[in-house]
Amino acid sequence: MSHKRIPKRKAAMAVGGAVALGAAAFLLPHANASQDGASDGAAAAPKTLKAGDASDLASRLAGLLGDAFAGSYYDGDNKQLVVNVVPGDDNNVIVQAERAGAAVREVDNSMTELEAGARTLKSEATIPGTSWAVDPRTNRILVTADSTVTGDKWNRLESTVESLGSGMATIKKSAGTFRTFASGGDAIFSGGARCSLGFNVTAGDGSPAFLTAGHCGVAAEQWSDAQGGQPIATVDQSVFPGEGDFALVRYDDPATVAPSEVNLGDQTLPMSRAAEATVGQEVFRMGSTTGLADGQVLGLNATVNYPEGTVTGLIQTNVCAEPGDSGGSMFTRDGLAVGLTSGGSGDCTSGGETFFQPVTTALAAVGATLGDAGAAGEGAGGQETGAGDQSGDGAGAGAGDAAEQGAQDGSGPTGTH
Repeated sequence: MSHKRIPKRKAAMAVGGAVALGAAAFLLPHANASQDGASDGAAAAPKTLKAGDASDLASRLAGLLGDAFAGSYYDGDNKQLVVNVVPGDDNNVIVQAERAGAAVREVDNSMTELEAGARTLKSEATIPGTSWAVDPRTNRILVTADSTVTGDKWNRLESTVESLGSGMATIKKSAGTFRTFASGGDAIFSGGARCSLGFNVTAGDGSPAFLTAGHCGVAAEQWSDAQGGQPIATVDQSVFPGEGDFALVRYDDPATVAPSEVNLGDQTLPMSRAAEATVGQEVFRMGSTTGLADGQVLGLNATVNYPEGTVTGLIQTNVCAEPGDSGGSMFTRDGLAVGLTSGGSGDCTSGGETFFQPVTTALAAVGATLGDAGAAGEGAGGQETGAGDQSGDGAGAGAGDAAEQGAQDGSGPTGTH
């Protein structure tokens, strides 16, 4: 998906007409679940929630339940938040979670134990081509090894997982190779590098800027909206590798108007706010190479060991991506900005794992806000602005402007890495 940058230019879709129609079909208004759950007095009936509201509820319950909280995920079929609880002497925690509207599931592994297991993996098995993230649906750590992890490296990883104890972690082999999705070629350009713009934002001083992947930001300082063209934006801050993969890039022209929208080709989808991801949540990804793709969130706070170094705090998904999609937007059908494409394995033919930088973390780190500086509630913390109450109706907004988006054809910084 691209983001709009003004002045507008006529743009051809980076993806074919069939994909454009697919985007419209995915994102046009759908029958959304009711926000009205059972009343407080109605016993333990889980509320029917949209994914954005489930994420908010999960954050509140994590603080409320304390050590009894063992993760949560979104059940898309039933449109409910499922909260894992470690059974103990105090059954009140289950009552609290049910009263708040969650479906409660008792599990064996506490979040403290799972986090300790992840620390052991970090200290004993930080091997290029590996990743790990807590999967609340299995109540285990999902460890993934790409095709380069063989021989002694595989034996080391396997023995480390076994040392965590039975039922604590599982290993999955990936056919591909973990890499950042950068590419030499067309799209937001700098020298031989190409990336995709993630989301237009407002920097802390009120100037227009955009977010993209940090490995794009460290690859080059200035970026153009056309191959061999004059730079239009300059990197202000970037993080990669380390605690994230994100960069803030400021438009060189302070008069640039850069609304937080994603261009679907035949329509634009306004982004209402930044939001935390929830395991099980349906998400969409836009990039300059492969256009629109969709899938599910598989894990949070993922650690990925790229050849360039270890990156922590990412979102793991099964959404496909390819070189050139780096930095592109991940979002929900109702206009919540969730992530920036980092890297992974596989492609959009064979599939694979893909990792995303959480938008909320990136905004907080660089001191930017999503959308116009004066827009209340759209910011680094993903504060509530009523976006969670939106239906998919926002997807139809701006459809007439889609042909004028400068990003999707590589002429604008909206979907190129």
